[in-house]
Order: sequence, then C-alpha cells, then structure tokens
Amino acid sequence: MVVDNEVFVLEEINLPKTNRGQETLAKISKAAEDLFSKKGYYNTSITDITHKADVAPGTFYIYFKDKKSVFRFLVEELSHTLRREIAIAVRDCKTRFDAEYVGFRTFFNFVKKHRGLYKIIWEAQFVDDKLFREYYSKVADGYIEGIKQAQAKGEVGDLDPEALVYCLIGISNFIGLRWVIWENKEVPEEVFESIMRFIKAGAFKDK
Repeated sequence: MVVDNEVFVLEEINLPKTNRGQETLAKISKAAEDLFSKKGYYNTSITDITHKADVAPGTFYIYFKDKKSVFRFLVEELSHTLRREIAIAVRDCKTRFDAEYVGFRTFFNFVKKHRGLYKIIWEAQFVDDKLFREYYSKVADGYIEGIKQAQAKGEVGDLDPEALVYCLIGISNFIGLRWVIWENKEVPEEVFESIMRFIKAGAFKDK
C-alpha cells in the first residue's frame, strides 16, 4: 500500500503559530480522536473533548469553529500522517513490489498506533459523506499514479489501475480490521506473507 497526496481543511481551523498553541491543538485533537473512536461522533460533545484535553471550553473555539470542524481536521490529519509515514518507509525501495510490501507493513503498524482510525473514518460516511469519499479518493489518486508508473516499467500487469488500487485498499482495510482492530494484535506473519504472495501473483509480472 503506497499512497501520496495531501490536502488540508484550513478554512475551518486556526493553525497555531507558537509551540504552546501547537501543543494545545495536539491535546484537543488527541482527546477528540479518543472520544470519537470510543463514543462515536454523535455521542461526543465539545465539553467532553475539552474536559478530556484539560483545556477551557473557550480554548476549543480558538482553533475550531464547531465539533464537525475538529472531526474533519482529525480525518485530514490522520490521512496526512499515514501518507507521510508510508512515503518515508518506502522511499528507498527499489521495486514497486518492495514498496507495496513495506507499505502494507507500515499501514498495519500505523493502524495499531491509531486503532480509533477505523471507527472515525467509517463513521465519516454518516457525519460527512463528502469527507468520507474524499479520504479514499485522496488515498487512491496518488496510488493510481504509482501503479501506472510501475506498469510503464513492466512491473505490474495489464490491469485497470483504479480497480487494482481499490482492491489493494480493500485488502489493507479488512486485514487490518480482522486482526489489528478485532483482535488487538499485529497481523500474523503467515497472514501477511500470504497477502503479499496473493498480490504478487495477481498483479505483478515475473522478472
């Protein structure tokens, strides 16, 4: 799983310019992530968020205009952080398959650190359907370009790039759900290797 692209929802937040402001924003965001993932968006109030973050209620409005804006920010921030971690992890890979191998492993490690990601992202379809679709579109757009480049090099078979990318995203999502979220453990090594053998046999050309 190798992704790129980044777009931020800046019109709804006030990004801090000081270290103290950045620390406060991080506290609010972390509190929101924990609460949204455990209680859900609709059962979480701004008061809940500020109480957990240990900040005054008015402090919330310095950074966000309402509850939906912090939800949108959190989805964008999680997406940005995921793409950045994968990009760093795969930058020295020599082949596309090697990049996929490292990218999938990085994704599963990321999910283990951000277990609330699944509930937040999937709840987005009910909170803000456009945001939900944009999240996966942004992931897919850069991914598709990477697959096209690999096809041009003869590494990936003659498959529809968009269809292939959504298949790969689906594999990563549901394997992460099955083991990391439901079982709260790392994806077993034999499962991981089976996934990669399946992907290699189905999408990549033998060299």
